[in-house]
Amino acid sequence: MVETMKKDSWLTLIYKIPSEPSSKRVALWRRLKGLGAVYMQNGVCMLPKTDRLIRQAKLIENDIIGMGGEVLLLDATAMDAGQQERVLERFTDERNDQYREFIGQCEAFEAEIAKEFSKNKFTYAELEEEEAELQKLQRWLEKIRALDFYDAPLSSEASAWLDKCEALLDGYAQRVFEEQNPNP
Repeated sequence: MVETMKKDSWLTLIYKIPSEPSSKRVALWRRLKGLGAVYMQNGVCMLPKTDRLIRQAKLIENDIIGMGGEVLLLDATAMDAGQQERVLERFTDERNDQYREFIGQCEAFEAEIAKEFSKNKFTYAELEEEEAELQKLQRWLEKIRALDFYDAPLSSEASAWLDKCEALLDGYAQRVFEEQNPNP
């Protein structure tokens, strides 16, 4: 179920935590990024305002206090269309960066399949390895999509690349089956 999000209202988390141990600072950053937060500056991030993210932000607020930190969790609304556009741009830019990285890995997958064809390497072991790589790509794209709150432009290109990778693996698998079982 996809939650509806207003495009002019967000949660803003402003925090300060002790610099040591740094592992707590890194864990907090990862947790916030894992929710899809965009950082406006150090210690200031924004999230779409949804029921789920409000709950998660409240849990994070408690954790920051438990670390001996300071935190403000605010409801932020864009003052005008320009402000709204800048915030939405930050969210879509971050997702597009992730989609670009994903597409790069799809290109690498395509090159790997081409290499196997050029070497005539059609084994079950190689097929299993390529299948595992494709599954990683599928899970990765699901994770990006889950954080793509505002439909970043590269979403459809990333989906097309995944479809292409799936088709490439299907073609490779067919060839492996033909080579391994020449007389079906």
